[in-house]
Amino acid sequence: METSEAAERFVRVWERAWAAHDVDGLLELYAEDCIHRSMPFREPHRGRAELAAYLRWSFERERVRDVRFSPPLVGRDGLAAAEFRVRAEDTGDGAASALAGCVFVRFDDTGLAVESRDYWHTADGHGDVAGRLFLL
Repeated sequence: METSEAAERFVRVWERAWAAHDVDGLLELYAEDCIHRSMPFREPHRGRAELAAYLRWSFERERVRDVRFSPPLVGRDGLAAAEFRVRAEDTGDGAASALAGCVFVRFDDTGLAVESRDYWHTADGHGDVAGRLFLL
């Protein structure tokens, strides 16, 4: 599969599945032995099982209001990047938050993510998170 096709599918599925907290749908994007880094200084999540546990933990207290991904920027050697923005609320106290970040992904020849890395930040309230997404 071409990297551009894999990257388009990746952002399209992430946008829909994050909003629905569809962990199984997200896992279909990843190779069985994938490595996902959710933050620069956290230990990586190795394999689908660890990624699934991380995603379930992440979604546990989150009520999503809006998820948007930019069109992916596709590079060489199976690499792609995309920006994302999320408006959510904490299911415990109802506090609104905005999350903005980017994901870098390396795909294998079949179009599955073998390595991904996120960089993101959160802020209280929803701010301008629904605004225009910019590529790097």
